[in-house]
Amino acid sequence: MSYVVLARKYRPKNFAEMVGQAHVVQALGNALTTQRLHHAYLFTGTRGVGKTTVARILAKSLNCSGPDGLGTVTATPCGVCDACRDIDAGRFVDYTELDAASNRGVDEVQALLEQAVYKPVQGRFKVFMIDEVHMLTNTAFNAMLKTLEEPPEYLKFVLATTDPQKVPVTVLSRCLQFNLRPMAPDTVAEHLQRVLQAESVAADAGSLHALAKAARGSMRDALSLTDQAIAFGGGKLEDAVVRQMLGAADRDHVWQLIEAVALADGAAIVATVDRLRVQGHSGAATLDEMIATLQRMAVWQAVPERRQADGPNDPDEALAQRLAGLLPPDLTQLFYSLCLHGKGELGLAPDEYAALTMVMLRMLAFAPAAAEKKTLKIRPELAPVLVAPAAPAATQSAVAPASANHTPASHTPANHTPASPAAVASNALADVWCALVKQLIEADAITALARELALQSVLVEQSATGWAIQVSNPALNQSNARERLQAALLAHGHAVELSVRPGSADDTPARRNAAAAQARLRDAEQTLRNDPFVQAMMRDFGGKIVPASVQAL
Repeated sequence: MSYVVLARKYRPKNFAEMVGQAHVVQALGNALTTQRLHHAYLFTGTRGVGKTTVARILAKSLNCSGPDGLGTVTATPCGVCDACRDIDAGRFVDYTELDAASNRGVDEVQALLEQAVYKPVQGRFKVFMIDEVHMLTNTAFNAMLKTLEEPPEYLKFVLATTDPQKVPVTVLSRCLQFNLRPMAPDTVAEHLQRVLQAESVAADAGSLHALAKAARGSMRDALSLTDQAIAFGGGKLEDAVVRQMLGAADRDHVWQLIEAVALADGAAIVATVDRLRVQGHSGAATLDEMIATLQRMAVWQAVPERRQADGPNDPDEALAQRLAGLLPPDLTQLFYSLCLHGKGELGLAPDEYAALTMVMLRMLAFAPAAAEKKTLKIRPELAPVLVAPAAPAATQSAVAPASANHTPASHTPANHTPASPAAVASNALADVWCALVKQLIEADAITALARELALQSVLVEQSATGWAIQVSNPALNQSNARERLQAALLAHGHAVELSVRPGSADDTPARRNAAAAQARLRDAEQTLRNDPFVQAMMRDFGGKIVPASVQAL
């Protein structure tokens, strides 16, 4: 017996087997149950969502005679009577399918309509199904209008199209229109799992979700890709193998790129893109995966109550959860837009990997760590700049250096509050940890995620052989970051076992740095206000200092 592809073998035979189109099934089921039958139906939707399948099930419902031959119009065709079996096999004489993509002229439509004058031979109704109806010529549409509006009582029209915008309004007005929606990846993955269980094919969750995403809402595409993946994987589906077949980007590479952008690590970006080039991963697929990951990150950041509901369903959610803590929501949105626009640039560049690198570096320019390093370099004699109210807003800036006798390291910020006992064993440990982290950063001993882990943690325990730090952001509590930080400590003479605990962390080096920066900014503003020249400009010309423009150098 010849092999039957999955898309045909598992084509739904009744409305109960339809997946992802409950709104259409409910409407048609109620119409069949109450015998409120329209004479023309139009099914719209992208390829592979079930337009032809619904048309065949509707034809069976109209003509089913039941197992005993005494049945009538029903929403649950039996599947065993002659009408049901013949429609499934494509040999029911009262059910005619016309492919308008290859039979689009008026002659083909007139030949079909000539059959309308004859009553059904086998069934209760004649059903004319015209697929891709938008491909018909204007003359063909005009030829069928009269019959479509007032067909014989035994004739039903079923039209299907992927482009309803091209169907004349004169046809649309004569039909009941149902839009079959693209199916969600979770819905497709669940159906694929049932199919593969029936086929006794082993598959992991990652491979199912990869296939579901690649199908882009089409169940037929998903089943065809599954057939291909079974052959490619030698009878089983594994995430890495399926992603290789699809040419999808490795999630690890995408994670590394987003992390590198968040931490302003340009070297890591270039190195990761080079690995993508060597391994042959598509630049466009990488951006697609980044866009999807950033979208998940944005949902985690904006709608935290959905986390528990959505997290277990998709292995990618765990990745999005970790990355969501690395970026503020506004930068996540910005990077999402940059990736979308960057996709259009890949085809314009002579090398897609060079274009991908430029998209990443453009994102890097907006990363928080990069922004912190930016300073406004001006000539000292022009530092205190004031503007009068009449000046354009774009020129209203005032920048002043910090006071000469100000020492940031010894400054105690006025708004600094001691760490809570739950976060630190003592303020002395916090001082030790902040000084050590500063030393490691100045020596460039820690970078990327290890640097962020050190900056956003507090030292809560310290012994001769073991140290324990506490961090509140779960995305930073990762084994690779801890190992890199421990190696840096060892290189600087601290041979200890480092452990990382989840919990509140208030008196961190990052918060101390931020408080010190705010103090320097306040000092700079005060220096400007006390400057005699500035005071004269404000008094004599009505000038004012724009606080947002002041930066401490």
